[in-house]
Amino acid sequence: MRNLKAAAVLVLAGAMALSSCKIIKTPTSEEAAQAATGGFAPDRMVAEIWDSKVLPYLDKKAGPFPEVAALAASDPDAAGAKYGHKEKQGSAPWTFATRLSGTIVAAETKSRSAYVEVDADGDGKADARVQIGPAIRGTAIRDSLDFVNFNEFKNQIEWAQYGKAFNTHVNGLVLEKLSRDGLVGKKIEAVGAYPLPAKGQLPLVAPARLTVEG
Repeated sequence: MRNLKAAAVLVLAGAMALSSCKIIKTPTSEEAAQAATGGFAPDRMVAEIWDSKVLPYLDKKAGPFPEVAALAASDPDAAGAKYGHKEKQGSAPWTFATRLSGTIVAAETKSRSAYVEVDADGDGKADARVQIGPAIRGTAIRDSLDFVNFNEFKNQIEWAQYGKAFNTHVNGLVLEKLSRDGLVGKKIEAVGAYPLPAKGQLPLVAPARLTVEG
């Protein structure tokens, strides 16, 4: 009899223990990353504003590349006021939004930081480089936007991660689909941004939209 009572007590205790247990869902990799960074999710933040804010802004702000480049070379501040943006703090350079059309005259596709050189005025010479990834140098897309600023972020690390997230997004959305074969001689159209280049250097455009003939 005692054994039966003891067994009953054990069964009851086990049932109570099971009823008090909670099934914990295994977090996704994105959720784990957000938890590790205190909820900061730059890739998600960029995805949420890409179609609604980033592309409309660049489409409106971007000027024809020959006009932007000529004005930037003669009067960077005037070009910046019309086509560009820069952070008010510190000595950040202007970043210009531009619309580039032309012919590809050279292509570097073996590097992860691949690019094409584009003749925009028909003289057969390169006027700009357009990055085609997968690695995109700099943070030109982020830096061209007047509706984001450094003060909205905790520190320089978050600000840098946010800038990188724009590059990651455009690579996955546009550049990964681009063929690397036979690019020279093809027509290209791009909307994007570039920082004021050093004297003698070609503008390095980070595209937000990109189409290549064929």
